[in-house]
Amino acid sequence: MKIIFLPLKVLLLILLFGPFILFSDGFSQTTSEDKIVIGTRVVPPFVIEENGEYTGLTVHLWEHIASELDLNYQFEETSIQHMIDGTADSTYFASASALTITADREELVDFTHPYIVTGLGIAVSYKPAGILQAFKAIFSGEFLWVVTLLIGLLLFWGLLVWIFERHENRDEFGGTTAEGIGSGFWWAAVTMTTVGYGDKSPRTLGGRIIGFIWMFAAIILISFFTASIASSLTVTQLDSRVSGPEDLPNVRVGALQNSATLTFLGVQNINATSFNSIDAGLRAVENGAIDAFVHDAPIVSYYTNRDYKNRVRVLPNTFNDQYYGIALPLNSAYRNEMNRIILNYIKSDEWSDLVDEYLGE
Repeated sequence: MKIIFLPLKVLLLILLFGPFILFSDGFSQTTSEDKIVIGTRVVPPFVIEENGEYTGLTVHLWEHIASELDLNYQFEETSIQHMIDGTADSTYFASASALTITADREELVDFTHPYIVTGLGIAVSYKPAGILQAFKAIFSGEFLWVVTLLIGLLLFWGLLVWIFERHENRDEFGGTTAEGIGSGFWWAAVTMTTVGYGDKSPRTLGGRIIGFIWMFAAIILISFFTASIASSLTVTQLDSRVSGPEDLPNVRVGALQNSATLTFLGVQNINATSFNSIDAGLRAVENGAIDAFVHDAPIVSYYTNRDYKNRVRVLPNTFNDQYYGIALPLNSAYRNEMNRIILNYIKSDEWSDLVDEYLGE
């Protein structure tokens, strides 16, 4: 019995503890060496790739989250659609880029708290002023309207001063009616421009009262006309058919394929040509193939300033707010903890400095 008992005892020990001995090394390798995969897409200034290394505003945010959660990760570059699909089926632990939170995407994945709120920007062609542009500005409708109004005011005040001066001051405002009104017009013009040649000046009480009122009114009017004329010249100089989102239904528009922007334009009944890259869309604007390219303002501004300066410009105002978040699989156990980390981080001075660095805000 003793001969049999000892082998059975050893056998029992092997059966009980052998699996832990055999596979413990394998468990330790899984937790220490395996990396989670993060889907991403190069979208400067949020994700920038240089020599295989990723930087950018979103990358800095993810690095902070990974550090706080002690996550070992690697980025995998892919398309917008595959970031969503890959996160939805858990191919990716998460997807981090310039991902806009939309209702359609929320059906497939969960998003963290937004870390950036921006809007859509409109890129249009920019042509510096030349002789042709200056000529068109001079004869533009707005410019001619301003000049006509100015001439009308000069005639009105010239007529008033002539009414008072025509009998008492015949030397300066006499002659025929046309000559007298012409003298009044000349006086109103030199008074408004503060040239004041002194060849014409009211002498009667009524004429001087008119002159006194006109001198002060002219100070305000000349400022108004200067601003109006400058605005007219500037708008014509830019030579663009698009001044804001209200013009988009009537022009040729482009947007990035599979983007939230393309979906938004479709909902607004704005026909848009899709492009496989932002660069391709801006190049189409430059070449005149489309009139406007619509995309997230900080991204399209970054590309424009980097590659299309003085050829394409982004209009100053944005529209349709965009919220960027990190995509996670539905019901991810990490979502609440990530939200806590993000909310604390975006209040920090470090995050403010990063936003200033990458977005110039």
